[in-house]
Amino acid sequence: MFAALLFSLFAFNAQAKDYTTGWLTNPMHPPVQVRFMLTGQTDEAAKTVEGLLEVDLEGDWKTYWRSPGEGGVAPKIDWEMSNNISDLEWHWPMPKRYEFLGVETLGYKHKVVFPMTVTVDDFSKPVFLSGKLTMSSCTSICVLTDYEVVMDFIPNQLTPSTDAMHLYNQGMSNVPADSANVSIDQTSWNNDKQELSVLISNTQAWSKPDVFVDSSDIALENVSFSSPSITKDNQQLIATFKVSSWFGKPDLTNKTLNVTVTDADMAVEEQAVAATLPITTQVGSSIWQTIAFALIGGLILNIMPCVLPVLGMKLSSIIATDGMERRQIRTQFIASAAGILVSFWLLAGFLTALKVSGQALGWGIQFQSPYFIGAMIIITGAFAANMLGLFEISLSSNTNTWLATRGDNSHLGHFVQGMFATLLATPCSAPFLGTAVAYALGADIVTLFAIFTALAIGMAAPWLLIALFPQLASKLPKPGNWMNGVKTLFGLMMLATSLWLLSLMTSFVSTGTVVGFAVTSLILLLWRLGQVKGRKSVVITLAVILLGGASSLFIGSLTADKWSTPLPADHVWQPLKSEEISQAVAQGKTVFVDVTADWCITCKANKIGVMLQNPVYDKLDQDNIVLMRGDWTTPSDYVTGFLQSYGRFGVPFNIVYGPNAPEGIALPVILTSADVMGAITEAEGKSTSNNKG
Repeated sequence: MFAALLFSLFAFNAQAKDYTTGWLTNPMHPPVQVRFMLTGQTDEAAKTVEGLLEVDLEGDWKTYWRSPGEGGVAPKIDWEMSNNISDLEWHWPMPKRYEFLGVETLGYKHKVVFPMTVTVDDFSKPVFLSGKLTMSSCTSICVLTDYEVVMDFIPNQLTPSTDAMHLYNQGMSNVPADSANVSIDQTSWNNDKQELSVLISNTQAWSKPDVFVDSSDIALENVSFSSPSITKDNQQLIATFKVSSWFGKPDLTNKTLNVTVTDADMAVEEQAVAATLPITTQVGSSIWQTIAFALIGGLILNIMPCVLPVLGMKLSSIIATDGMERRQIRTQFIASAAGILVSFWLLAGFLTALKVSGQALGWGIQFQSPYFIGAMIIITGAFAANMLGLFEISLSSNTNTWLATRGDNSHLGHFVQGMFATLLATPCSAPFLGTAVAYALGADIVTLFAIFTALAIGMAAPWLLIALFPQLASKLPKPGNWMNGVKTLFGLMMLATSLWLLSLMTSFVSTGTVVGFAVTSLILLLWRLGQVKGRKSVVITLAVILLGGASSLFIGSLTADKWSTPLPADHVWQPLKSEEISQAVAQGKTVFVDVTADWCITCKANKIGVMLQNPVYDKLDQDNIVLMRGDWTTPSDYVTGFLQSYGRFGVPFNIVYGPNAPEGIALPVILTSADVMGAITEAEGKSTSNNKG
C-alpha cells in the first residue's frame, strides 16, 4: 500500500515536471503558434536530450523545410544566449511541394512537429535554454516572426513525458531514415546543362515516388533544385533536376548532396557526391522494345558498307552450293550464323570486362586499338589474297585453320566468315542500333548479353533465311567461269578494306612506317602473283595500277570543272570544348558539333554525302556558325564523356546548339540535308535566322 502511494506520488511529480514553453504566439501574427517541449528521454553517454518544436498554422498558412525551394526562409533557432548547450540538431519531416505564381516552395501546412536533439556540455549541471526562433510563414503574403523560447532544466533529473514522447515519435515517423531497400546508385552533374541526374534503386516496386535534393555545403546555400523529371521502371528511377541560383551558375562537381526520396509509406534520405560521369542506365524503356530495336539494327548492319565484302564472300558460297544437298547448305549457313552469334558474345564479354573495370564503353571502340587494327589488316589481306586465287588453304584431318573462306564442306570456314562479318560491322552505326547499344551498356550483364544476342540474330537473319529455306539458293545463277570474275571483284573489295584499315594506322604510327608496310606488302603480293600466274600477270597488274592511277589523275584534272563536281575542302573545325558551347550560344551564335572517327564508315558517308554538299556546306560556312569536332579515332575520356552525357555510345554523333536550342538538337545517325538545315534553322531562332555569312 505504501509502495503504491509512493509510485502514484512519483507519477504525479513527473507529470508536474513536464518541460514545455507552452504555446507561444506573436500578437503581430496570430495565425501561427509554436511550443517547445522536452520528452524526458536522455542519453547520458552521448550527452543528449530529446525535444521537439510543434508548430500550428491556421488555414492556408505554411512554413518551410530546411531548403525552402525557390522562395521562403527556413525556420531557425539562435541558441547563443543559452548555457551548457553545445549543439541542437533539427530532424526534418518530409516536406510537400507548393506552387504559387510559378514559384515552387517546399514546406508544411496545418500542423508539423520538428523532433530535436539537444547536446549538453555537462549532464549533471543545470541547462539554461534561451533561444530566438525565427519562422517564416506565407499564404499570398509572407511574414517573418520571432518567438522567445526560454527553459531551464537539469539533464540527469528529467523524467519521461507521455504527451511529449507521443508527439516526438509522431514527428520522427515522418523524418526520412536509412533503408536497406533503397540505394542511391549514381549521381551525374552536367555543368553545361546545369542539370543533375540521380539514379535510385528500390528492391520494392516504385509507385508514385518523389525526390528532393539539397545540400549542407555553404557554397550551395542559395542553390535551388527544380521539381524533378522522373523516369522509372519496376525497381529503378532516374530523377533529373534543373539547378539554378540567383547568384550565377552553380557548380556541383564533387559537392556532397542530401538526396531525399519518398514513396508510398516510405521516406529515405542518403548523402551522395555529385560526380560528372553520365548515367548510362536506360530507365523507362521496355526491354522487349529494345530487343526489337536490336533485331532491326542488326539486320540493317548487313547493308552497311563495312559488311559488303564479307557478304560478297557469302554470295560466292551460296552460288557454289549448286548441286549440294539441302542438309549441307543448311548446316553451312547455320555455321555462319553461329559465327556471328559467338562474335557478338565475345564483344559483349569484352564490353562487360571494360564496364566492371570502370573503363570507357562504346560501340566500335576496339578500332581505337592499333593491335586490333593490325590483326584485321592481316586477316583481310589473307582473305583478299585467297579470293584472288593467290593461295589455297587445305584442311587436313589434324589441322584446322580459321582463315578458311572457301564454300566447301568446312563448317569452320563458314563459322569464321560469320565472326569476321561481325568484326567488320562494328565501325558502322545504323538506325535503331544506337538505342539498343545504349540500353545494353547501361544495363546489367544478363540484359547486355540478351540485347547483343538480339543484334546477332538480326545480323544473321539472311544466313538463317537460307538455312531455313535452302531452296532459295537454287534461284541464283548457276556457277560457271563468270564466278572467277565475281570472286576477283570481291577480292579487290576485300583488298580495298585492307588498305582502308592500313590507313587507320597513321593515327598510331608514322605515315612513313605505314607507306613502307604498304609497299612491302605490294611487293610480296606481286611476287606471289608471279609464282601463281606467271610474270606476265605481274607486268599487266603493275601496268594497270600505274596507268589507272595516272589516267585518273589526268582525266580528273581535265574534267573536274566541266563534267564533275569535286568535293570542296573541309571546313575549319575547332576542337570540341563543351564549356565554350554555352559561351558561343550566349553570344547569339549557332554551334554545330560533329563527333567522328577515322574508322567510322557512317561518319565518312555523312561527311561526303551531306556536310560537303550544298546547301549544308554553304550554311556551315556562315560567320555565325561555330564548328566543333570531337575526334574519337583514338581513346579520349573527354569525347567519351560528351557522348555518354547524351546517352550515346558510338559515332557518328551530331548535335546543333543555338539561342533557340541551348540544350542542343541531336541529329539522326544517318544525316540528310533536310535534317541538318532544319536543326540549324530551329536552333538559330529569330535573332539569327537572317544572319548571312
